[in-house]
Parts: sequence; C-alpha cells; structure tokens
Amino acid sequence: MNEQRTNKMASTPMKELFWKMGLPMIISMVLQALYNVIDSIFVTNMGEQGAIANQALTIAFPIQILIIAVGVGTGVGLNALLSKSLGEKNTEKVNKVAGNGIFLSICLYIIFLLFGAFGSKWFISLFAGGNEQVISMGTIYLQICCCLSVGAIGFTVYERFLQSTGKTLLSTIAQILGAVTNIILDYVFIYPLNMGVAGAAWATVIGQIISLLVAMIFHYKLNKEINGNPKYIKPELSLIKAIYNIGISAAIMQGLLSVMMAGMNAILGMSKANPIILVGSFGIYYKIQQIVLFSAFGLSNTIISILSFNYGMKDKERINACIKYGIIDTAIVTLILTFIFELLAKPISSLFGLTGGNTTEIIGICTTALRIASIGYIFMGFSVAVQGVLQSIGYAIRPLIISLLRLVVFVFPIAYLFTLSNNVTNVVWWTLPIAEILTAVISVFILKKSYKEKIEAI
Repeated sequence: MNEQRTNKMASTPMKELFWKMGLPMIISMVLQALYNVIDSIFVTNMGEQGAIANQALTIAFPIQILIIAVGVGTGVGLNALLSKSLGEKNTEKVNKVAGNGIFLSICLYIIFLLFGAFGSKWFISLFAGGNEQVISMGTIYLQICCCLSVGAIGFTVYERFLQSTGKTLLSTIAQILGAVTNIILDYVFIYPLNMGVAGAAWATVIGQIISLLVAMIFHYKLNKEINGNPKYIKPELSLIKAIYNIGISAAIMQGLLSVMMAGMNAILGMSKANPIILVGSFGIYYKIQQIVLFSAFGLSNTIISILSFNYGMKDKERINACIKYGIIDTAIVTLILTFIFELLAKPISSLFGLTGGNTTEIIGICTTALRIASIGYIFMGFSVAVQGVLQSIGYAIRPLIISLLRLVVFVFPIAYLFTLSNNVTNVVWWTLPIAEILTAVISVFILKKSYKEKIEAI
C-alpha cells in the first residue's frame, strides 16, 4: 500500500494528479462553507423574525470561523507532516503524528466547549448594540455550535488522514453525507418543529458529527497506511511543535477571517445605515463568498499535500510543476466562480428574501455586494495558492503576512473610509476587491523571494 501511495504522489502526471486530488478537496471545502449558507437561508426566511435572526447568526459567525480555523490549522500541519513522512517512508513517525493529531483535536474541543458554556452571551453582547432579541438568539445559536463542536473539529483531523494518503474521495463522501443531513434537519427543525435559530444550530452540529463518524469509519477500515492503534494517541512535544510550526500560520490565517468578520461587523454597525440591514447583508454576502474562498483553500490544501510530498523527496521538476498547476488551477476555479456570481448575483441573493419584509432590502444590497466584490476573487485565489506553496516548503510567517494584508491591514481602513460616505450600502463593497488586488501584487514578490531561497538550489 505504501508503495502504491508513493507511486501515485511521485509519478502521476502533475496536471492529472492535481484535478484528481483537488476536485474532491474543493467539493469538501465548499460543502463546509455551505453549512453556514444553508443556515442563513432558512433562518432569514423565518418571517418577521428573519432579519433579526440573520443578524444574530452574523454576529455568531466569527466564532464559527474560529472553530474551523483551529481545526484546519491543525489539519494543515498534520497533512504536511504526514505527507512528508509518507514520502520519506517513515512509518513510525506517520503513526505518531496521526495519534498526536487526535490528541490535539480533543484538547481543542474542550476549549470551545468551555467557551460555549461560559462566553457565548458575552461575545454576542459585544456586537448586538443592546438588542435583547439579537443577544438571546445569538447566544442560543453559539452555545449549541460551540458545546457540540466535536464534529467540526474532529472531522478536520480525520479528513486530513484520508487526504494525506490520497483518499480525498472518501473525505468528500463523508462531507456530503453531513451536508445533506444538515439541509434536511434545517428544514425539519426550523419549520415543522418551529425551533428557530436553535434548530439551525442543532442541524449544523448533527451534520458535522455525521461527517466525523463516517470519516472515522473510512479511516479505521480503509486507511492502511496509518496505524489506528490507540497507543499512538500520546502527546509528544516535538511532534506537536512540528505540526504547529506548519499549522499555526494556517490556523492564524483562517482565524483572521474571524477577526475580519468581527471588525467589519463593528465598522458597519457604526455607519449611517440601518445596522440590522447592513450587518445582516454583509453576513449573508460573506457566507456566500466563502464558497469561493473555500474552493481556493481546497486547492491550496492540494498544493500542500502534493508539494510537501515532493519537497520531501527533493524532486525539483515535480516541485515546479506543482507550483505551476497549483496557481493555474486556482485561477481557473476562481475565474469560473466569478462569472457565476456576476451572472447569478440576484437569484442567489433572492434565496435569502423569499418571505419579503425587511429581507427585500437585504436582497438588493447583497446583489450589489456580490457583483462588486467578485471582481477580486481571482486575485484572492492567487494569494491563497501562494500561501499553500509557502506552507509546503516550511514558511510560517510569510503566509501569515499575506493573510494580514488581505483581511486586516488593507480592509479595515478602506472600509472605514467608505462608511463615511452617504452611499455606504453601495460603495463599501469596493473595499474587498481593492484589498485583494493590493495583496496579490505583494504576494508575487514574496513567492519569488521564497522560491529563490528554498527551491532554486535543489
């Protein structure tokens, strides 16, 4: 099995290998993003309570992003270290790395369990502007999502076990089953059972737990390259350090999505526009936009799996091919999604306003946001692909710098300036493509410098 794995990663033509491994990863990541989109569609259409409930979910969303961030960050470190160890044929290290990944996922879940129980109301209150309905709804939703986040965190680890050994289709099947469960339960819990935002939260966590359980079955039954013996679930500081030397930057990069979301909620909440409408519109837009972002992350994760393996083997020809196709394929995917969102901006936004009322105004604002912000998607894709390359060859700070630029350094001051306009609901969305273009330009120089330092001499 190990030989088959080596042959696949070391000899399959790079163009073919990228799509074979990348497409399931894209689907898996997009389905992860759809959890929150689906919740928002059902919640926003709850009738008179819809707009307020959507604002509550928007305020809670940064913590949901943070849960994903720490899971993905740990998973990226695992993926890179597992792929490298498999490339080096170091079986004992592979097993120990996997065991430490499970240990870390347990620790992370305990942290979010405690936050959900004791910090949810405090966090929601920071951004709710004293609106008791928003505080109540947001607290209920966040408590359930955090206290039962074992599915979200655990799945990111077992998903990487399957991806690092080339079984990306199996991780995608697990993700699809969870997403389908979420869609069905969203409808049942919110409408026939009238559970409101609590129903949306329960649907989400049950779907995530289903994905985790299926991924665990696939791993322990079919993933023969990694020994699932519980004796390996024993913390080793050297391995934990190695995982987070790679993964910490990914965790922080993903975590900056949470910072960006919370910061934009605060900035938009201080503008001249109605905060329920503007903040709610941004929340819906950002969840839709994550379909594109997570597609790029899927290909970035593919770059990490393939490039880490071949970098471990010091195969310069395949390293160069991986970088080339990683960037080209990411550009193709993000460009296709740009055209889709430009053409279907209004129909997509209309899904959030099927019941009329305040949501009608949200549709118009979301349509404008999608059409303007999608201009920057191809530049975003390039920056995310570069981050994957940098992580694969051992850089931690440089990918983080790229995330800081595109999510904080450029976004907050530009957004604030646009909120001073009398036409804030139309112009503030230009913040996003401007930030992406500026970041992509800087990413070109970072990639060139990094290539010269780490790859040129091989």
